Amino acid sequence: MKQLSEDFWNIRGDFKIAHLLNIGTQMSVVRRQDGTFVLLDSYEPEKQDLDALMNLTDGGSLIEAVLNVHPFHTIHCDFAQKLAPHARLIGTQRHHQQKPDLQWDPALIEDPDTQKEFADLFDFSVPSGVDFISDDEDIHVSSVLVRHRASRIIHVDDTFMYIDLPSLLQKMVPGPQLRFHPKLADGLEKRPGAADDYVRWANELASDWADTTMICAAHNGILDMSEQGFADAIRKALDADSCTLEKHRETYG
Repeated sequence: MKQLSEDFWNIRGDFKIAHLLNIGTQMSVVRRQDGTFVLLDSYEPEKQDLDALMNLTDGGSLIEAVLNVHPFHTIHCDFAQKLAPHARLIGTQRHHQQKPDLQWDPALIEDPDTQKEFADLFDFSVPSGVDFISDDEDIHVSSVLVRHRASRIIHVDDTFMYIDLPSLLQKMVPGPQLRFHPKLADGLEKRPGAADDYVRWANELASDWADTTMICAAHNGILDMSEQGFADAIRKALDADSCTLEKHRETYG
């Protein structure tokens, strides 16, 4: 468990594709002014990180809520409920459908009214122009992005991708460090204007969250924005997907 600011911690975990490729996963821990905590995403940490989390939150008693912000990240939700059975377990509509036996709070994290309940702590954003919950189980393009206002740290799953390559490989594999999900082409809504809506959303986010200090990405690391501004990183990510976006425009208008 790594402390990134006075009131923000991030826990990194393993998630392997076909039991071979470890693309990683995460959970963030945020302290409110009253001393209670909100968890971003569900993850069952290894013992060392779990012990640190329990010590920080008085055995889990200070955990007020768990916000599950990606509709397709459901594996560790059972653990989150066991960790803090008294806390509000908040997810997306798909979480309710996939894990109906859990004690879900009726509020859905994709709803603006739910987000307003945590507006003292976080800014939220949901991408435009893409399916939030795709019918294709392999398309995980969209999620609810969360930015901790005090530290200006973004917690995001899948929508932004950051592959934390060793320095030598970074020289061999050039390109933007921050990228949009590789299945963006499949995630864009099949309608005219969807690509432009996505670009508009990304540019507005770049402007609104321009002073972001770090990005905690589920796959698979923490990107420090001190050397590259967030707005510039978004623009380069859009440039990298320009062909994808233009092809969608040619197909759908």
